[in-house]
Formats: sequence, structure tokens, C-alpha cells
Amino acid sequence: MQKIHQLSRILSRSQFRFPISPFSSAPIEPPPPLLSIGHVLRASRIFTGQDVAHYAEVTGDYNPVHLDSEFATSVAGFDRGRVVHGMLVASLFPSIIASNFPGAVYVSQDLKFKLPVYVQDEVAAQVQAINIKQIKNRYIVKFTTRCFTNEISLAVDGEAVAVLPTLYLNE
Repeated sequence: MQKIHQLSRILSRSQFRFPISPFSSAPIEPPPPLLSIGHVLRASRIFTGQDVAHYAEVTGDYNPVHLDSEFATSVAGFDRGRVVHGMLVASLFPSIIASNFPGAVYVSQDLKFKLPVYVQDEVAAQVQAINIKQIKNRYIVKFTTRCFTNEISLAVDGEAVAVLPTLYLNE
């Protein structure tokens, strides 16, 4: 019984809780995580027919492989019908970076479109930091950029460079 009592006292000590600020009774929050080499950031999205139509309207890319299922299947040979514009899929990369680092400037992107992304496919995008260089109060970060369909099929592969105002991840 005494050992249980000792264990109870140990577990109730502050070492198992966030420390309390001397100026407030609120716990001190741990700092946000820092981006480091190897760090992976992810997002997923299902592109709808309406997304594709809006993208075509904004860009002027009315290629029928994106807008006409019959054409995409019979003429272009896309077995499952309409395909999402590759650049619309690739737009997930700057979105991931900007949502984690407000004020980031996307500098460059190299892309290889490996497999089609069909309308209504779930796309899992990821960026992984592979190089970080500090210049003054900014960070130039090189990322690998990849999109997968069905969680395993690599659809888009590439690299991007962005200038970040901080390495602290926005949560």
C-alpha cells in the first residue's frame, strides 16, 4: 500500500505537467515545432468536376480531357474518364507551405507528372524539407514534392524552393 501511495505522489508532481508561469496561473505552452531536414508536411484533397471547371475558366485551359468524359476515354485513352489539370493538382504544394508558413514566397517548382489524377480521386500531397539555408532573417528551403493517389501510386513528383520568414510551423 505504501508503494502505491509513493507512486501517487510522484505522478502528482509538476514534472508530469506543463510548468506554471510565475506571472500567471496558466500553464506555459511548449514552443511550436521547428522545420528541420527530413520534416514532412501533408495535405489531402478530392478534386471535383466543379473544381476542374473553375480551374479551366480561370486559366483558359479547356482541353476536353479535363471537361468531357467521353472524349477523355475514347480519344485520349484515359480509362476512368476526365483527368484533373496537372497544375491544379500541383497547387497543393504551395498551399501546404503557405498554410504552415504564412508569408512564405514560392520561388521555383520542378514537376514530373507520372500518372493521371482523375476527377473524384483522393490526392495525398506531401512536401519534405531536404535543404535549409539561412540568409539574414529568412530561410531558403528546398522540398521534395509528391502527390499520391490511392495512398501508394505516385502521380506527381518534383522539387520546390520557397523562402520562409521563419522555421516555426504555424499550428
